[in-house]
Amino acid sequence: MKRRHFSAMLMAFAMALSGAAGNAHAEASVVRISHGYGLLYLPLMVIRDQGLVEKHAKALGLPDVKTNWVLLDGGNVINDAMLAGNLDIAGTGAPGFVTLWSKAHGIPRSEVVGLGALSTSPLYLNTNNPNVKALKDFTSKDKIAIPGIKTSLSAVLLQMAAAKAFGIENYAKLDPLTVSLSHPEAMGSLLSGKTEITAHFTSPPFSYQEARDPRITRVINSSEVLGNITIDVVFALKAFTEKNPKLTQAFMAAQEEANAYIAKNRKGAAETFLRVSKMKLSQEEVEKMLADPDTQFSSTPNEVMQYVLFMSRAGTIKTKPAVWSDLFVPALKTRNGS
Repeated sequence: MKRRHFSAMLMAFAMALSGAAGNAHAEASVVRISHGYGLLYLPLMVIRDQGLVEKHAKALGLPDVKTNWVLLDGGNVINDAMLAGNLDIAGTGAPGFVTLWSKAHGIPRSEVVGLGALSTSPLYLNTNNPNVKALKDFTSKDKIAIPGIKTSLSAVLLQMAAAKAFGIENYAKLDPLTVSLSHPEAMGSLLSGKTEITAHFTSPPFSYQEARDPRITRVINSSEVLGNITIDVVFALKAFTEKNPKLTQAFMAAQEEANAYIAKNRKGAAETFLRVSKMKLSQEEVEKMLADPDTQFSSTPNEVMQYVLFMSRAGTIKTKPAVWSDLFVPALKTRNGS
């Protein structure tokens, strides 16, 4: 009896250990995702609106996954939230991601990895100052609004444009003029003409909304200066992807479905943007923005090494990837990226 009782105890203990191990390796039931204000985040808005992460997680055997969505803008803010453990997946400007990848590379708890590109679209540097026709015309009296100083998408694109205009040694020439404001706040300030803000480096739809005002002129178009490169990416902590391989796969599948939806259904995509963003635009205006051939939604990175090479030469990052795929999850290595 004693021997049988002891064997039963051993079996129960082994089963308990097995159950504990199974729980330890269970994937997260809640995933926290952020997106910003503008049209560049449209795939994430489609994913949110249609519950695509939940759909693909269920197909992969994770039936109880829920998503918590957060509205965040500016690379600095997004990076801080990720490192503080308040985010699992985030859409952000490619330069902000490269900055964080470089700083955190080799630090297990802080290492980040790209899940894919997000969007490509021209950014416009708009001004209400009639004396400004080119970058060289800005003076100390001007203030250029961007979402985050030095590391936001707009900040780095402005530095890259300055390097082309004034030489790499003068890449930071316009930095003293920059002011950190969210895109909606910056647009309001620029159009009012009653604040220190005389320029705004911004993305759709804000760039289009500002251009409707006859007092506003465009100084540069980022695509004309730098080419049609990936503007935004999606990334996560590397540890999150390793602990949650199926959930990571579900998100990536959700993004592919969202991209296909946008490509096939411009009307529906525009409706989704208006519904999620709650921006006061017409359906026609948003569809027109989506019809711009320079506005594209693809998870395959394009020319992200442009950021790496510039930021390395400028000294704003110390550690750099040897090739673009070093920045992203292994599943993307077979893509024709750059």
